[in-house]
Amino acid sequence: MANKLKLGIPKGSLQDATIHLFARAGFNIYASTRSYFPAIDDPEIDCMLIRAQEMARYVADGVLDAGLTGQDWIAEHAAGNGSAGEASIVPLADLIYAKQSFGKVRWVLAVPEESAYRTPQDLAGATIATELVRATQAYFGRLGVPVNVEFSWGATEVKPPTLADAIVEVTETGSSLRANRLRIIDTVMESNTQLIANAGALQNEWKRTKLENIALLLKAAIEAQGRVGIMLNVRKSDLEAVLGLLPALQQPTISPLSDASWVALNTIIEERTVRDLIPKLKAARAQGIVEYPLNKIVI
Repeated sequence: MANKLKLGIPKGSLQDATIHLFARAGFNIYASTRSYFPAIDDPEIDCMLIRAQEMARYVADGVLDAGLTGQDWIAEHAAGNGSAGEASIVPLADLIYAKQSFGKVRWVLAVPEESAYRTPQDLAGATIATELVRATQAYFGRLGVPVNVEFSWGATEVKPPTLADAIVEVTETGSSLRANRLRIIDTVMESNTQLIANAGALQNEWKRTKLENIALLLKAAIEAQGRVGIMLNVRKSDLEAVLGLLPALQQPTISPLSDASWVALNTIIEERTVRDLIPKLKAARAQGIVEYPLNKIVI
């Protein structure tokens, strides 16, 4: 039987961003609304769509060899299963991307704008609504603040003050909380997506190598996000001025040209800086300026 890797793809808000990340890493995943088993153009991988909230459990149990889920849901699993559950999961790659942006999300403690609550300690005896129940209980436990934490099935932002005194909710921008007249009083935890593996699966040399290669390519795709390559030609007499304008990932590559008085430069820059940089390079007498996209950067 051919080697196969069972890989969990997070279903829901992270699904599209994850599939896009895999595409940048070189893996094309084709998801259908009618199937929980997306196709992938790698015959050595079997994909399954699993809710991010459940991914850690299925990886820990060995139902999946590996999967992608947030640190928040890994922490939630660990809070409910102790050291045994945590030991069965091995993080392979920190992948900082989210559903709206390539960044971290925050689980925040929020209260109604007009409430008297100012600190977590003010909530002693209060009711907290959240989907992240066990991690929230652990957070208040560390603070020594007794609260009642209730599971929220959704629409958590509308529950205070009638159905709960406060909420713990995930946010990228805070716009939904502000729209519901909620005020953040603390950050419970930050989270970003991780590639995790079952500890037993990593004992298999083929699976370990396969997962290490996938992790390498995913991290390379993350590194390339928001960056572009720039190539240009410049006279040696103008080189110092041009180098002063060029930020670089490491150092710019400088290559000789057939005309000994000229050199070629190749470097990587933040895409958001291009519109300001190119006119400055032109003013510094650079020529043949070419901007090109990047899919991966292997550090």
